[in-house]
Amino acid sequence: MAHRTDPTAIPGALKHFDSLPDSANVRQPVVQALYCCSSATVWRMVKRGTIPAPRKLSERVTAWNVGELRKALAS
Repeated sequence: MAHRTDPTAIPGALKHFDSLPDSANVRQPVVQALYCCSSATVWRMVKRGTIPAPRKLSERVTAWNVGELRKALAS
């Protein structure tokens, strides 16, 4: 049986978002939870410039910088 994560579980990075350094990176589920929106809405917001664009950390890993997200949330 394949291991599945609980979709209602809160990611650890979200639980401790306030204590993460500005240089940390978070993945899309954390961004979705911060903005209470869907995956599609996250990408629409990136396209509009409402939230910062993510960085490609590797071929299969895309993440957002915590410091940039904090600035966007504050404005």
